[in-house]
Amino acid sequence: MDLSTLVGTILVLVMVFWAMAMGSGGLGLFWDVPSAVLVFGGTLAVILMNFTFGDMKSLMKVMLRSYSVKLRTPEQEIERLLEYATVARKEGLLALESKVNEIDDRFLAKGLQCLIDGLPPETVRSILQMEADVQRSRHAHGKKILEMFASFAPAFGMIGTLVGLVQMLSSLKDPSQIGGGMAVALLTTLYGALIANTVCLPLAGKLDLRAKQEAQLRLLMIDGLLGIQAGERPAILRERLEAFVRPQARTRAAA
Repeated sequence: MDLSTLVGTILVLVMVFWAMAMGSGGLGLFWDVPSAVLVFGGTLAVILMNFTFGDMKSLMKVMLRSYSVKLRTPEQEIERLLEYATVARKEGLLALESKVNEIDDRFLAKGLQCLIDGLPPETVRSILQMEADVQRSRHAHGKKILEMFASFAPAFGMIGTLVGLVQMLSSLKDPSQIGGGMAVALLTTLYGALIANTVCLPLAGKLDLRAKQEAQLRLLMIDGLLGIQAGERPAILRERLEAFVRPQARTRAAA
């Protein structure tokens, strides 16, 4: 589990709701059904106009992975690849077949299977590079959806503000109606800002970061697998793959 995403989400929600609850009116003061329907429902509706139900389903999976799956570090991947390199040099590439079912990363498992099947190096690189490009495109698509959520939610908040102001101004002769119109005017703006800044933009940033981290790991895996296929000694392979590791971590490993 990615604790930083989970902890950050919990903290921001706790602080926002705590600030709301500390007021004299409590949390109930910040709930208005028409405002919520206008902002949440309107934003979802225009997102569906831009994307498909399949896109939304894929987005939910990617968002859940942001919370539930923590990426392995380059150091961990290097150690795993060196283990495979040692086995391949001692027993041959076919000995790696028993390792495929143990791998939880579909990309690495696919690459290892390519080596076992005896595909040429250029074919292995082409297959894995295409797989990495598709994964990067999927992350970029999810990020785009979240960024559109973040742009439409405040826009519908502004629409709600205008609706509330019209209602309020049309009820100036009846003071009892002014409060309801003002509530819609202010709460829709609040809802739009909360959706954009506590959910959509942070998760879009997380997806962008994960996409870059995954792209780096994919490059590391491709180079490592091709090195294993070429029969490189594990020590030489380590020296080459440590280019993907931060210098400070490289120094600690060497020490």
